[in-house]
Amino acid sequence: MTEIPKLTILTTRMVGSSVSAAQIATFLKGTLIGPPDAVVTGAAGLTDAKASDVSFVHGDAALQDASSSLAGVLLTSRHFPDLKRPQIVVAHPALAMTQIVTEFFVSKLADVGISNLAHLGKNVRLSDGVSVWAFVTLDDGVAVGRGTRLYPGVFVGKGSVIGENCLLYPNVTVREGVTIGNRVIIHPGTVIGSDGFGYLQQDGRHHKIPQIGTVVIEDDVELGANVTVDRATFAATIIRRGTKVDNLVQIAHNVEIGEHNIIVAQVGIAGSSSTGHHVMIGGQAGISDHIRVGDQVMVATRAGIIHDVADREVVAGFPALPHKAWLKAMAVLAKLPELREKVRDAEHRLAALEAKTTTAQPAPSRKPKVASKPTPRSKRKR
Repeated sequence: MTEIPKLTILTTRMVGSSVSAAQIATFLKGTLIGPPDAVVTGAAGLTDAKASDVSFVHGDAALQDASSSLAGVLLTSRHFPDLKRPQIVVAHPALAMTQIVTEFFVSKLADVGISNLAHLGKNVRLSDGVSVWAFVTLDDGVAVGRGTRLYPGVFVGKGSVIGENCLLYPNVTVREGVTIGNRVIIHPGTVIGSDGFGYLQQDGRHHKIPQIGTVVIEDDVELGANVTVDRATFAATIIRRGTKVDNLVQIAHNVEIGEHNIIVAQVGIAGSSSTGHHVMIGGQAGISDHIRVGDQVMVATRAGIIHDVADREVVAGFPALPHKAWLKAMAVLAKLPELREKVRDAEHRLAALEAKTTTAQPAPSRKPKVASKPTPRSKRKR
């Protein structure tokens, strides 16, 4: 009978099963209005909250829900006297909510060490606190920074470097020679460093262009599930710090994504294009190759960009137009059936008018020819 290998078991713990209003206010550096000993054990939205939950009021529009909510403690942007429960006043209630959920109500995973079912190649360097689950493969020369967690099925190719406190969920593939910064989160099924799509056609055949470049992912980037980031042909495909990428996004070879971009699901960015900082790209939008998208640009859902976009533009449609121009075009488009009927009606009326004019016009009269009388000759004087 084959011996079953010993596994290192993961344990979980909750950071504080209950917390007081005073503790939350101290953590947030907010102003507590109400009893400091009010205790909560969870967090929820206004409409779902119980008396044991903390919730937040996002602007005056949420006051009606806040009045009827059962939440025991509220995070608010100012004091609302009509809300008869403890309030913690902070500058940004929604942001404060995410901070206290992370601090007090998210399960923290214990370190698992290195599973004996993981495969480690030659000269692999693992810093303190690294967790490597079963069926992880680290090829030769891989380096992993302090506190990083690699879940089952992760593959990291030869010579790749992963920074500190990263989280790679199951079945992430990082191919050879890739560099990943600190605090990067990569969700299941994502592939980083696959070959760029490059071919030359000769004599009716497609000849593959070797893709010998790399991928660089800077700090605080998050990549959703089933994202693909192709390696560059010669240099580097780059995703700058703070960028967040949704599921099912394709980032082609030699692309450079700027800092703090938001890229929503099913976006495709073709080779050698670039985006500036704080760009927002809506779902299913596409960017053609060798395009420059400027800083702080907003790209609407399903837009198709085939020309460069200047800084701070808002574009929509295909081909992408400035948003105001696109709205005008859409307003006309919605009226096309009506305009078509009007044009047809005008054509019929014009044809009828032309026919009527032709019928009503009298035929040119023809006077009967009268034989001309010969002009009498003047009598000759005799």
